[in-house]
Amino acid sequence: MSKHLFYLSSEQLAAYQWQGGRLNGGSVFSHDANGVERFMDYLDSQPLMPALLLTDLVEEDFQRINVPHVGGMGGRKLLQRRLQQQYRETPYRHYEIQGRMADGRRDDMVLLAALTNPATVQPWLDALDQLQMPLAGLYSTTLLSTALVHKLGLRDEHLLLLTQQSGGWRQSYFQNGQLKFSRLTAAINRDGQPIDLGTETAKTQQFLTSVRLMGRGNVLHAVVIAPVASTPVLEGQCEDGPETSFRFLSLRHVATRLGLRSDELQVNELAAQLADPMLLTLLARQHGIRQYPLGSVRRHFKLWRIRRVLYWGSAVLGTASLLWMGANLWQARDAQQQSGTLMAEAASYDQRYRSVMAAMPPSVTSTANMRAAVNVERMLGTQAPAPLEMAAMVSAALEQTPEIRLLQLDWKAMQGDGATPSAPTQGDGRQAAPISSALLGIPTKPAQSLLLEAEILGDQDDYRAAVDNMNRFAQQLASNPRLTVAIDKPPLDTRSSVKLSAKAGPASEDAHARFSLILVWKP
Repeated sequence: MSKHLFYLSSEQLAAYQWQGGRLNGGSVFSHDANGVERFMDYLDSQPLMPALLLTDLVEEDFQRINVPHVGGMGGRKLLQRRLQQQYRETPYRHYEIQGRMADGRRDDMVLLAALTNPATVQPWLDALDQLQMPLAGLYSTTLLSTALVHKLGLRDEHLLLLTQQSGGWRQSYFQNGQLKFSRLTAAINRDGQPIDLGTETAKTQQFLTSVRLMGRGNVLHAVVIAPVASTPVLEGQCEDGPETSFRFLSLRHVATRLGLRSDELQVNELAAQLADPMLLTLLARQHGIRQYPLGSVRRHFKLWRIRRVLYWGSAVLGTASLLWMGANLWQARDAQQQSGTLMAEAASYDQRYRSVMAAMPPSVTSTANMRAAVNVERMLGTQAPAPLEMAAMVSAALEQTPEIRLLQLDWKAMQGDGATPSAPTQGDGRQAAPISSALLGIPTKPAQSLLLEAEILGDQDDYRAAVDNMNRFAQQLASNPRLTVAIDKPPLDTRSSVKLSAKAGPASEDAHARFSLILVWKP
């Protein structure tokens, strides 16, 4: 992704563009009102892209503190309070937790950093804010050098990294890979001569010993990153001692170790002698890092990112809509072709049907009548009355009362009002009356009646047992749903209107008490 990269030192600001994985540009603007004005004119001629501001300032302070180990939101608030207490005069503050103490209550070891002179940064931030430039972050070359040390695989316990940048020689001290201290010294002394790098390194080592970051007898490994052409002069200034060891790395070698192409560092002749392009390229390839906060100045970047997401979402939605519309058009075309084919087939079938019907003789009845006849036939097959259901009920009751022997059954279908139809007569030659459709099961099954005649096996003179057996048989039949049982003739008629009669003498062996029941079933 293309972006603007700005390198700010105490004297100037250099503007670059990161496009196609390569660093371009290198316009320089002085640190005064005229330089800021020229910088704004420069931005007006550039496309709107996200920007990153990398600082290399003398007014950058580092402090090491130990704080109680507190996790979550409470720990973050605690560190923010300590930052504000330490650096009240600047909003550009940052902290890094570098592990925990090995003994005691195992407090957190924290590095506090801040740009102590915000007036150096503020004019450039105001210019970017006025032009609504999407500034993504404010970074420090010192804090960024931690990633440089890790990528180069420098694992010395006491490491001093020296890089020549546009602001001078940056000396950053690392202890077991963690940044502890940094200072920036001018590359030219007051007499206009290059500084003695070996002398400056000795001053830094003396300071580290005085603040007890290093113990006496520890060896400080100084790694100098410089162009190949400057190495012979620097080697003459830096001599190894009992507690100091120097190692020189060329910018080309470092670029290769970082995976950078050699042409990415050749921005202009002056920058080719400094580490600025290398650090800017390293920053451009980092993702998701946050250092010094920007406050309200970063709102333009948030709006730019939201706008970019909306653009991408609109593009995706538009592409999806076009694909969906294309699919619908293709389906509509396919459906139209299929519809034409079906219409042609239907027309062909209609023509064949008319040809076949024209060759057939006239039908006896209409199609509607034939359909009605089929429906009537199906209804008769399922709802026509039959004695099978009532016969099954009688059979089940007989199994429960073996004393009952069946003599005769008279089954009939009943009219809708419950009356039994009379048989049609044709003796006088007249046409018989038609049978009602209700008797045939149209539209519902009709009620059915069954006259049951039976006799009771057992002692001929024991009429009480006969009556009990008949009642038990009748109750067994009445347990069937929608079946009504009525006694037509009991084995012993005790009604007052009936005359009791009997014959004297021995009874016949085949004579048994008989009775008859009337069963009515409404399906």
